[in-house]
Amino acid sequence: MLEKGKISAIQMGLIAYPMILGTSILAVPTIMGREAERDMWISPIFASSMGFLSVYLAYRLNKLYADETLIQYSEQILGRFLGKILGFFYLFFLLENIGNFLRQYAEFTVGAFLPQTPRIVIISCLTLLCAFVVYGGIEVLGRLAQLYIPLLIVPLFIMVVLLLRDFEIQNMFPIMMHGITPSISGAMIPGLAWFTEFFVISFLLPFLTDRKKGKKWGMISVLAVTLTMVVINLTVLFLFGGMMTSSYLYPVFEAARYIRIGDFFEHLEAFIMVVWVAGIFLKISVFYYALVLGTAQWLKLSDYRPVVFPYGLLMIVFGIWAHPNIPEMTQFYKLVSPLYKPLFLIVIPLCLLFLAMIRKKHNKKKGERQQ
Repeated sequence: MLEKGKISAIQMGLIAYPMILGTSILAVPTIMGREAERDMWISPIFASSMGFLSVYLAYRLNKLYADETLIQYSEQILGRFLGKILGFFYLFFLLENIGNFLRQYAEFTVGAFLPQTPRIVIISCLTLLCAFVVYGGIEVLGRLAQLYIPLLIVPLFIMVVLLLRDFEIQNMFPIMMHGITPSISGAMIPGLAWFTEFFVISFLLPFLTDRKKGKKWGMISVLAVTLTMVVINLTVLFLFGGMMTSSYLYPVFEAARYIRIGDFFEHLEAFIMVVWVAGIFLKISVFYYALVLGTAQWLKLSDYRPVVFPYGLLMIVFGIWAHPNIPEMTQFYKLVSPLYKPLFLIVIPLCLLFLAMIRKKHNKKKGERQQ
């Protein structure tokens, strides 16, 4: 195997948690607030269905092809030629997504904290850090997730506690005044563009020490992300109301600015910056790892490490070229991501699973006839 390292199912779940929250924590409340308004806190519950489905598909395919990733078993299911073509498109899909994540990170950092810093510097620094993690292998990724989870949860918990006195609970009432439709509308984009990313664990499942628990901890991770989003949405809803929440580009960031205790304890944006950097760092590292591992498998290399740093340069280029400005990036996540991500992370895996089950059944019957 290209990767000799191993991680536990718990570590895989911990990796998947920030992989989704890394980019959703800032943008998703705006999307859900625009569509669902006061029912925005219900939307993550509906959106999570895509996450549960993604984990299920990844687990079932891994069960049929235990030691292989999608890049490998697609060749077995579709044949060498079609499998290679599909694998190439998946590798490009991963690379393009990493470019989007890097640009999103750069835009937020420049807009909120470092307005005079060139975007290429910010993108290059983060890419270099991720490259060292990926070069270290899957075990480094697992341990990093264990280390960073507190950096994600503790700042959010502190922020919510400090904002409790400013909450206006009546902002959530009446619940479902316009029925269930607004909540489902608010769940569509996050469910299709973010929760479907759970399928990327298909690149981690072959390296679990306890594979039977992979499905369990994948589902637990989906549940944890859902609960976190519900809490975040309730927090901004209680502070700003549904209509005002949708007017902010980053509602959670604005909520952190809202904190004020006396004249000495205020403007705690650094809390959210810690959450954001930790989350996006882990998210890019996971996609980066899947990209280099998949490339090595696609090219039949003996080691994935030689392609780590060359891909880093390519990622920087994609990060610079991804989107010219924030409005276009917002439109991309609103109109494009909900279409092409489900294709790669739900529809194609579902078709592969269906074809794999037919092949297994056919081979079983063929074996019985020969006996």
